[in-house]
Amino acid sequence: MSSATATPRGLALQRTTTTDSMTSSSTTPASGSPMDSPRQSASSTSLSSMGSTDVLDAYTSKGKMIDGYGNEFKIPDYTIKQIRDAIPAHCLERSGARGLAYVARDIISLGTTFFLFNRFVTPEVIPSTPVRAVLWALYTFIQGLFGTGLWVLAHECGHQSFSPSKKLNDTVGWICHSALLVPYFSWKISHGKHHKATGNVARDMVHTPKTREVYASRVGRFAHELHELTEETPIATFLHLIVQQIGGWVVYLFTNVTGHDNHERQPEGRGVGKSNGWFGGVNHFNPSSPLYEAKDVKLILLSDLGLAITLSVLTLLGRTYGMANLTVWYIFPYLWVNHWLVAITFLQHTDPSLPHYEPESWNFARGAAATIDREFGFIGRHLLHGIVETHVLHHYVSTIPFYHADEATEAIKPVMGEHYRSDTTNGSLGFIASMYKCARWCNWVEPSEGTVGEEKGVLFYRNRNGLGAKPAALEVSREKKMQSMQNDRAAFTTGTDSE
Repeated sequence: MSSATATPRGLALQRTTTTDSMTSSSTTPASGSPMDSPRQSASSTSLSSMGSTDVLDAYTSKGKMIDGYGNEFKIPDYTIKQIRDAIPAHCLERSGARGLAYVARDIISLGTTFFLFNRFVTPEVIPSTPVRAVLWALYTFIQGLFGTGLWVLAHECGHQSFSPSKKLNDTVGWICHSALLVPYFSWKISHGKHHKATGNVARDMVHTPKTREVYASRVGRFAHELHELTEETPIATFLHLIVQQIGGWVVYLFTNVTGHDNHERQPEGRGVGKSNGWFGGVNHFNPSSPLYEAKDVKLILLSDLGLAITLSVLTLLGRTYGMANLTVWYIFPYLWVNHWLVAITFLQHTDPSLPHYEPESWNFARGAAATIDREFGFIGRHLLHGIVETHVLHHYVSTIPFYHADEATEAIKPVMGEHYRSDTTNGSLGFIASMYKCARWCNWVEPSEGTVGEEKGVLFYRNRNGLGAKPAALEVSREKKMQSMQNDRAAFTTGTDSE
């Protein structure tokens, strides 16, 4: 039996096993149609083939697709029809009553926690200020988890997996997301486009990794110099993660920071002269944003109205009970929610084993497989409604409700073979640790050295930290060599002049 995993040998715990994966190689060119995407062959990202320096040495010859761990990769070539046919019909059944029961559970959990802490964590009951401070910090953490669970249920609404009724889905989703300061319809539209182009570096609306060229520009280097860079200090990686986790979600809403930046292709001309970034005209609040079309204007305004209502209520609460109380009651839990959203999204789409695709090599089935399931224990499976553990299935059929997702995931594994990826290393603690690991291993994406044709359009993570497969050593023109030497000389001169 082949095991499905995405981490090197000795590091992964297998969550489930699959049947023997198929071994045919891909010869069918990429297709833009989900139904025409070709049948896949097994990749070498299995537990039995990963994770030693021997693996890296085995593929020193050029021309093979090599993932971030150093394992050879084969392009998936199964069809969406095969995925859908493998899923039991009852997994597609949605229950509005069941969905509302989960919403009620999460709201009751939020309300009960608020009541208990305000009733018992007081100076009269607990005289010690440090003890109260610790308990209120625990409060923000707990409320952040319950709030994230409610966010996930609104996410179900956006995918119409909450119930068979579109009106009920959008009503519940708008209310729940607005309460969490999420522009529901604005998010729903851009998130739907993310699902239609997952793994496509030119079109993905949510998670587009840095290319070699973009990363080089961020660190003030030429692309051909990246394989010569020294290791980033661990503290720098950690600080980057802190900024990402605290501000990533809000910055995404305001600047589309992790989405594609090819807005000039917007068919109505809305993207002309607009780009990602602050004040670049690309955000989730402006009805004229190139993320949307003219037909979406009313929905964007309705999303903004939901935010305005919530902000008005929060302002009233702050004036009535004080900003200190509002900060503990709502703002800190809100930041926890943002943290979990960024962590979940980052880890669903970032792993050394995952490919990304240039448009000419992409199709829907390939892109949907460029995701990974992880394990977050009781928190993930119960409080967060399984969004961490069943994301691969979600990208293939997003209308399956979360309470059927485990069964459906098991059903598609034989079709996906070893292209189904999961990392359950150390359970819940491993999920947290994966943020740092992926930040170290996954700096940018680039083609494998020596690949040509369709395979050159398959990109894999590389890093400057000496981990896994080495970055390609690019050929460079004489002009760029001279410019690089001049830059180094200028930097050296500046340094000596300042001494």
